[in-house]
Amino acid sequence: MRLDKFLKVSRLIKRRTVANEACDAGRVLVNDKPAKASLNVKPGDIIEIQFGTKAVRVEVLEVQETVKKDEVKELYRYI
Repeated sequence: MRLDKFLKVSRLIKRRTVANEACDAGRVLVNDKPAKASLNVKPGDIIEIQFGTKAVRVEVLEVQETVKKDEVKELYRYI
C-alpha cells in the first residue's frame, strides 16, 4: 500500500492530500530515510512523522485497504 494512503487509512494524518504534502516536504521518514508518498509500506516498517516540534514514531503491524475506527490501533503501535 502507498505511504500516503496508509497514513490516511490509519488516521495518523486526516487527509491523503495532507499526507502527500508532508511527504513532499520531507517530514515523513520510513526506516530513517525521507520517503515519497508512493513508497510501498509493509509490516515491520518504522514511520516517523514530524509535526512541528513533535515527532511521532510508529511501527507498521498490518496493512489493510479499509478499517473501522475502532480497529485502527491494530494497524500500528507507537514506539
